Amino acid sequence: MHHGFDQTEDERKGFASRLLFLVAVSFSLFQIYTAAFTPFSSLVTRAVHVGFLLILTFGFLARDGFVRGKRLIPSLFLVCVLLSAAVAFYQWIFEHELMLRSGDPTRIDLWVGAVLLMLVFLATQRMMGWALPLICGVLVLYAVYGRWLPGPFNHRGYPWEQVIEHLSFGTEGIYGIPIYVSSTYIFLFILFGAFLERAGMLKLFTDFALGLVGHTQGGPAKVGVIASGLMGTINGSGVANVVTTGQFTIRLMKRFGYRPEFAGGVEATASMGGQIMPPVMGAVAFIMAETIGVAYVEVVRAALIPAILYFLTAFLVVHLEAGRLGLTGMPKENLPNPWRAVRERWYLVLPLAVLVYLLFSGYTPLFAGLVGLLLTVVLILGTILSTALLTKALRFLFWIALGVMCSTFLRWGITPVLVLIAVLVFACALNTKSRPTLKDLVSALAEGARQALPVGIACAQVGVIIGVMTLTGAASSFANAVLAVGEQSLFLSLLLTMLVCLVLGMGIPTIPNYIITSSLAAPALLHLDVPLIVSHMFVFYFGIMADLTPPVALACFAAAPIAGAPGLAISLQAIRVAAAGFVIPFMTVYTPALMLQGDPGWLEVGYIVFKVIVAIWLWGCTAIGYWLGPLSWFERLWAFAAAALLVIAMPITDELGLLAGAIILFQHVWRHRRRSSPT
Repeated sequence: MHHGFDQTEDERKGFASRLLFLVAVSFSLFQIYTAAFTPFSSLVTRAVHVGFLLILTFGFLARDGFVRGKRLIPSLFLVCVLLSAAVAFYQWIFEHELMLRSGDPTRIDLWVGAVLLMLVFLATQRMMGWALPLICGVLVLYAVYGRWLPGPFNHRGYPWEQVIEHLSFGTEGIYGIPIYVSSTYIFLFILFGAFLERAGMLKLFTDFALGLVGHTQGGPAKVGVIASGLMGTINGSGVANVVTTGQFTIRLMKRFGYRPEFAGGVEATASMGGQIMPPVMGAVAFIMAETIGVAYVEVVRAALIPAILYFLTAFLVVHLEAGRLGLTGMPKENLPNPWRAVRERWYLVLPLAVLVYLLFSGYTPLFAGLVGLLLTVVLILGTILSTALLTKALRFLFWIALGVMCSTFLRWGITPVLVLIAVLVFACALNTKSRPTLKDLVSALAEGARQALPVGIACAQVGVIIGVMTLTGAASSFANAVLAVGEQSLFLSLLLTMLVCLVLGMGIPTIPNYIITSSLAAPALLHLDVPLIVSHMFVFYFGIMADLTPPVALACFAAAPIAGAPGLAISLQAIRVAAAGFVIPFMTVYTPALMLQGDPGWLEVGYIVFKVIVAIWLWGCTAIGYWLGPLSWFERLWAFAAAALLVIAMPITDELGLLAGAIILFQHVWRHRRRSSPT
């Protein structure tokens, strides 16, 4: 009897998994279809997008609950699946009527809105814990009962009916800008990353990094920095980056003598840095461009130099740590040739190159992301089919023909490329050797949808925060508090904003953290004459740093099981590795030319970059306590003071900082030579 029950559970799990797989594939196909042809209104697309997110989330929860032998809770999740589908269809079918009776909802409308709110809150709690839904819940209560609070935080108060309608219908709440960006740019770029991974991009990045720096001092850790940084350009999630590249890089670092917690810290730091590295930037670039109303290319332009400096910091710190521990690189003869890896798989970079070209040429991120995704599919299918061609000449002609047909999107749009993919799929289906590739592509569609769940659910939940802000004007209260501090000291305002970003970032992914803090703090910084993009980049940077700082440190806890070290210990090491990452945002506020703001000359930018590199080097030496040899406590203190002088943008502080840096350099070189020379 018991054995039969187990069989039923296995069968049920298999059926549920297949059903969820089909829903995930349908979700991805729906997003590609809407991106290519825009058949529905924006509101319907957002509603169906949220419907798919909720159906998949509760579907996975129900399946896992049944597998563990439970009954009641999974059954409730199944009810949630049905309700999620019903709410999405309600928005779709009654779209016109809902618009006509905006401001005067029926009782059914309010019930549907209340159900949607409860579903989003429950899905967020199950997906990412209590932090975000608790913040949103407090804000909803604030919208209703805010009139009882003391000034300046009180407002006139709003009835439950108005709050529910404001948050559940229209484009001010759940279906606001975050879910619009999720249903367009973010989903496509996550899918793009999933397909590139299937195509072998991760192997290309790791082989290139291994061959390039694996043989140098501290090579394994440098491989982790480069591979994670490159992967971060196409992978929207820092935590997902830790889990994928970390499986290889953390074990490699441990094997060559790095402490487990330091190895985990390096991987977490580099993986989170992928979110500030153009072109994709963890999808926040698209939300930022949409929020502040600037071209995407302007956001990338502002992010580029600080992102390079962030990775330079990590690179320098692991180099110094390797010197302190006496760790050499790996034997060069055992490493892959980086340029051979590029020669063999250079074509994988083509979709990324086309994506960057289109973005910088003024095409919308939606179009650029769709083209990049479809070109990746063409590459995967073309590669498997070209192996069946007997001669090199035929292969050459085949790829030229594919290239010419793909280039037609610039003149006739996406349709010819979709037709080409359909032909290639049909050709692969006829060939028994290429059929597994088709299964891989379908799996990539499902994997992309699964990876989009936490980001999409978080965007829906964050819509509640923005809805309450617009309804009550709560953002202006916080902005006034920051402004009051800022009248006394801009530095104190920045410090307060940084602390808010770090606290709100505890357990909240980067995208919702940026949306919350940009709506709260960025307007206040703007009033303090901080340039628009710089103020938004400031809160974005510290949203990323929140995933490295205790006590929550999501990226570090994701690295913990791979490294075999406590998440808190990894977090403390990550702060050491990313030490200068906490300073660069402050420097961009005082010297906006670091983000190429204010039309600076190349000489000015070059000097500022040089100054920052010197400061990073001094901070790295302070954090590790090593350069050519161990640093005394006095040398570390001196190096820290010199770096601090370079950050403070006041008259003669640069000159004093560079002078102090030169003194410590000559003193340390002289002491090191005297110590190492024979008596």
